[in-house]
Parts: sequence; structure tokens; C-alpha cells
Amino acid sequence: MTFDTELVGKIGSMALIDKEDNMIDYTRVARISRELRPGYIWISSGATEIGRLDFLSRNGYELQGEAAKTDYSAQGQAILMQTYRQFVDPKYSLRQVLVEHQHFNDAEKCAHLKALLLRCREQNAIPVVNYNDAVSNEENRRMEIASLLHDPGRRVYECVDNDETASRIACLVRARFLVILTSTDGIYKDPDDASTLLPVITGKDAYELLEAIEEKKACCRGASREGANGAKAKLEYIKDAAAQGTTVFIANAKYSLSDVLSGKAPSTKIGVGIKPAN
Repeated sequence: MTFDTELVGKIGSMALIDKEDNMIDYTRVARISRELRPGYIWISSGATEIGRLDFLSRNGYELQGEAAKTDYSAQGQAILMQTYRQFVDPKYSLRQVLVEHQHFNDAEKCAHLKALLLRCREQNAIPVVNYNDAVSNEENRRMEIASLLHDPGRRVYECVDNDETASRIACLVRARFLVILTSTDGIYKDPDDASTLLPVITGKDAYELLEAIEEKKACCRGASREGANGAKAKLEYIKDAAAQGTTVFIANAKYSLSDVLSGKAPSTKIGVGIKPAN
């Protein structure tokens, strides 16, 4: 397979937060940012939680009601991009790309998004992608998704979960690597036993690989936060990317990208024809 992009990476909301100080983990963002370069596409969750914490620190109370997520996201996006810009190598441009489900369910919008992302590499820029929660109304979004499902046999992507967004983008730009950074070291045979980390999920071809992924989904349960879909959903979302030839890593955000890709850091590596770890 010919790859158009070197790496698509994603970090989850809880992996970006320093839980002790209840604020953005600047050390972690700085380490990640210094590894980003043209040819990498970075999907970053965290805007809503960062916006919530920033609002709380400035006002002393939290917002209530359905609109709170919208307001927090709008506030957090500015902080998130400012933080990445602070630490990304200044010789590279940084571009914010906010997406919604229609960018993956409409062929013309999908092609437009793909062209934008691929131009970034040629223009010495790094795209930072997030779902556009600030303008996304949940009720309206679900109505739009439901209407798309009336088309028989059509696959529909919601992409509110940035794991799905990252996986769809990896397919769209034919990425060599897809790295999903989370708060655990990977996928475990027994989620309560850290010694049961699965270092490799593989198969001799795409069909066998998909069977192996489906088998490992039975091991998964729980999520890092309320509303998150957890490890089982991650495995479901990455199926298409892995089947097309992208090598997928699910790893802990405390490790550097270079250590994850080189195998120095523990992770679950997923792909066709990967040799099992010794």
C-alpha cells in the first residue's frame, strides 16, 4: 500500500488533564507538541474539559444545562490551540481544523477535507483536528444521522468520539501509522490485571486481522470518563484503518510518540502480518 500521510495521532480528554491540579497538563502537551511535524495530523480532544476548568477558575462556579458543553468548548478551543502553538516548533505553521459528522458522510465535503489535510504537509503546516462541539447541537445532529440511515446499505459516521474521527481521517489520508493515546498502556486481556497487556493484535491478512480484533473486543469494558466509549469502541473504530494497511498503536499518553512507534514504550500494536512480541 502507498501511504499519503506518515501519522495520524489522537489524544483523549482525560490524558490531557493533570488530575491533581485540575488543569491542562502542560508538560504532556509540550512533549507531544515538540514531536509534531508536517506529515503528522493531530486529533486533540480536551477543549470542553479545558474550557470547563478555565471557566470554573475564573468564575467560581460551573455552568448548568444542555448549552454548557457548547460554551465550554468554545472557551477551551482557544486555550487548546494556544497551548499547542506555544510548544510546536516555530518553523512549522499550525492549523486548527474543526469537523462535524457531515464532513465524513458527504463525498464532496470529505474530498475537500482530505485535500486540506494533505496540503498541510506540502505547506509546512501541522493540522490539529477536533470535533466542532461549539456549533453542534446534539438533537439536530442525531436527526441528521437518522435521516442518513434511511439510505439502505450506507455506512454512516457520527465522529463525535474523536477515536472515530482519528480512524476515519487515517483512512481518508491513507496513514502509515495511527496512534491513539489514552490513559492506559493499551488493550488488556483482563482490564483489572496490568500484566495481561496485549502487545500485538494481528492476522495474516485483513480478514484474519478483523476476526482477531473482534475477538479482543470481548476483553474490553469500562471507559476513562462518563460519556466515553472505552477500549471496546476504540477497537471497533480502528478496524477499517487497520484493514487497509495502517499500523495502529493504542498506548499511554505518558510516553513519547517516538518511543511508542519504536516499541520502546508498552502499547498494543495492531496490523496485518505483525510479528508477535517475544
